Amino acid sequence: MSESHPWELPELASLTKRLRDLQETEAVSAAVIASALDCIVVADEDGCVVEFNPAAQRTFGYSREEALGRQLAELIVPPKFQRLHSEGMARYMRTGEARVLGRRVELEAMRRDGSTVPVELTITEVRLPERRLFTAHLRDLSAQKAAQAEIERQRESLFQTEKMAALGSLLAGVAHELNNPLAVVLGQAAMLLDGLAGGEPEGAEEIGRRARIIEQAAERCARIVRSFLAIARQRKTERRDIHLGDVVAQVLELLAYSLRTTGIEVQTDIPADLPPIEADPDQLHQVLLNLVVNAQQALEARDGPRRIRIEAGRSAGVDQVWITVADNGPGVPDHIRGRIFDPFFTTKTVGEGTGIGLAVSLGLAEAHGGTLRLLERSPLGGAAFELRLPRGGGAAAAQVDKDSAAVPALKPPPNRRALIVDDEPEIASTLAEILARRGYRCTLAGNGREACDRLGEDPCDLILCDIRMPDMDGPAFYRWLAENRPELTERIVFVTGDTLGPAAGRFLARVGAPVVEKPFTPAEIWKVATSLEGQT
Repeated sequence: MSESHPWELPELASLTKRLRDLQETEAVSAAVIASALDCIVVADEDGCVVEFNPAAQRTFGYSREEALGRQLAELIVPPKFQRLHSEGMARYMRTGEARVLGRRVELEAMRRDGSTVPVELTITEVRLPERRLFTAHLRDLSAQKAAQAEIERQRESLFQTEKMAALGSLLAGVAHELNNPLAVVLGQAAMLLDGLAGGEPEGAEEIGRRARIIEQAAERCARIVRSFLAIARQRKTERRDIHLGDVVAQVLELLAYSLRTTGIEVQTDIPADLPPIEADPDQLHQVLLNLVVNAQQALEARDGPRRIRIEAGRSAGVDQVWITVADNGPGVPDHIRGRIFDPFFTTKTVGEGTGIGLAVSLGLAEAHGGTLRLLERSPLGGAAFELRLPRGGGAAAAQVDKDSAAVPALKPPPNRRALIVDDEPEIASTLAEILARRGYRCTLAGNGREACDRLGEDPCDLILCDIRMPDMDGPAFYRWLAENRPELTERIVFVTGDTLGPAAGRFLARVGAPVVEKPFTPAEIWKVATSLEGQT
C-alpha cells in the first residue's frame, strides 16, 4: 500500500465537508419546498415540470408523479391563456424580453377538473451551467377573494339597511310633503271644473295661471317620489360625473318638511363653479342625507336658534372637492369621538337610531377614494363632518330643469305611428295626446293581448308599454314581439311606476329597453321618442 501524500488528506476532508454541506442545503431546500404554504412549480426551458410541491398537489389536484415531465401550459394554464403563455416563453428565450418574470401578478390558474382558481404569481429564473429553470410561486387567492366578496356583500347589506332606516324616519314628513301639493292639484282642478260647469268662462290667462300651479305642484310630488325611489332602489354601483350642489338640493328638498317644522335654519354655501365629482349619485345622496339627519337630530333638544350650515369647495393643490355639514348643537363629547364611526355605536335611545349611519357613510366615502371625518372645530360651535372626494373625469352632462325649461317647438315627423299599451285609460290617453303633438297617429291597447291584435302586420314606429297589466303583461308582450315581430323590440319603451319591484328590475336590466318612470312629463316622452326617431 502506497504512502499518502500530506496534502491528500486535507483535500479529501474539504471535499467531504463540501459534499456534506451540499447535502444539508439540498435537504433544507427540499424541506422548505415541501412545507411551503404556497404552490411551488419548477419548469425547465422546454416548459416541462421538474418540481411540484405538496401545496401545488393540494391546490391543483395532481400528484407529483403525475405532474413531473408534463408541459406546464397544459397542466395549470387555462386554455384561453395557453397560446399567450407559449408565445411569451418563446419570446423570452429568443429575445430576453420578459413581461411576467420578476413581477407579482394576479391571474387565473386551472385545476385538474378544469375549474379555475385565482392566484398571485411570481416567477424567478435560475441559471445553471447546463440549463435554465423557472421557479413559479403561486398563492391561492380563493379565500382572500371570497372574503373580499363577503365584505362587499356585508357593506352593501349595511347600506341597504341604513337606507330602509332612513326611509322609515322620513315617511311622516314625506306624507305631509306629498299631501300639500296634491291638495293644490285637487283644489285647482276642482276650481277649473266648477267654473266651467257654472258657465263662468275663464280667460286664457287665468286658465294658464291655474294650469301652471297644477303643473308645479304635480312636479313637486314627482320629485319627492323619485327621491324615495332612488333611495330604496337596489342596484349596482354606477358612477358618473355629478355636481354636489344638485345632490344637496335633493337632500334638502326631501327633508324640507321635517327641517321646517323643527325650526331649523339651513344655510348653504356651494360655489356654482364647483367642479363635478365622479360618484354614485344614490350613494352620495345617502351619505349627505345621513349627515343632515344626524345634525337635525342633534338639534332637537336645543333651546333657541337651530342652525345647519352646508359648505363646499375645492381643495387647493389637490384634485379634490370637499363638503362640510355643521350644526350648532351640543357637539360630540371627547370620550366618544373615536367611536362614532364604529358600526352599531349610537348615543340615541332604543328605537331612534341603528348606529350604522356613520359607519355606512364612511365605507361609501372610502369606496369612492375619499374620506369622511369629524372636524376638531365646527364653525357653528357644535359638530361638523367633512367629506372629501376626488374630482370626476370630465364635465357632467347638463341637466334640464323641468321647473323652468320650456318644451321646444318641434316639427312633427310625417306618418309616424305609435302603439300605446296601458291598462289605465287616463294614462294611455295622456300619452296619446303628448305624442299627437309630435305628429304621431296613436293606437291604444289595454293590455299585451290587445296590443298583439292591434299590431297585426301593420307598421309601427314606437311602442309605449306598461309593465304590470292584466291578461298579458309587459314582459309577456315583449316575448311575443321577440318571436313574431323581432324588429319592434328595438322600438319599444316601457313607461312604468314599477321599477322598484325586483321582477320588473331584473326584466328591464335583461332586455335593456329604454324606460320612462311614472309620473312623466311631455319632455321626457318626447325625448325618448326623438332618440328612437334618430335610429330610423
